[in-house]
Amino acid sequence: MTVTPSQPAAGQHAVVARGVEKAFGHLAVLKGIDLTIEYGKVCCILGPSGSGKSTLLRCMNHLERIDKGLLQVGGSLVGYREHNGKLYEMKKAEIARQRADIGMVFQGFNLFPHMSVLQNIIEAPVGVRKINRREAIEHARHLLSKVGLAAKADAYPRTLSGGQQQRVAIARALAMKPRLMLFDEPTSALDPELVGEVLTVMRELADEGMTMVVVTHELGFAREVSDQVVFMDNGVIVEQGNPDRFFNHTQHARAKAFLGKVL
Repeated sequence: MTVTPSQPAAGQHAVVARGVEKAFGHLAVLKGIDLTIEYGKVCCILGPSGSGKSTLLRCMNHLERIDKGLLQVGGSLVGYREHNGKLYEMKKAEIARQRADIGMVFQGFNLFPHMSVLQNIIEAPVGVRKINRREAIEHARHLLSKVGLAAKADAYPRTLSGGQQQRVAIARALAMKPRLMLFDEPTSALDPELVGEVLTVMRELADEGMTMVVVTHELGFAREVSDQVVFMDNGVIVEQGNPDRFFNHTQHARAKAFLGKVL
């Protein structure tokens, strides 16, 4: 039987951050982030390089530990459990189970080079979710068709273009049937002519109601697809709102300056 993540409870938020801080040594990267993202919505995080966007995203699945504040995904603390008023970091196995509901697509494709495309996709569903191998293969083939790569199941990553590899990476993340998908600048490593094929897949996911948090420099995608735009600079959220408000009625001078340079 297919293992499907439980549906979110009524009124439950996909992501809640309150006062989140993160530093690397003496460098403060996140300086008190407050953010709420609803299920079924697409949130695009924009901002200049070094503003903390990717760090915030990596904190959402505990690839980075927060130093202070509260961070929840699906109503549960990320990477920690509370006991008698104190927070304790989960064991690696517990964190892995929690991450199973959070798909992530990186700038680099991070595919296993010694595995075929199909093997890359079924590895986690079989190993982590304990899905029957035959069923996992059937679902993987369905996902490859979804991302336009049905004929590449037996190919190896080195034989694929960057755009194809990134689409495989998306299929691999979807194979875990996550409730939340995180994208960390998924097109930044691609040649310009390959960007469109990845964004097309992401648009289709958005149309299907997938909850997505996307760190991106693709402003056209953010304007067209997002429900919520968050602009970060120097470790803080400077401005956020719907796309129309952000792109057409920006209030903050720093956001205006950013848009003036990139649009």
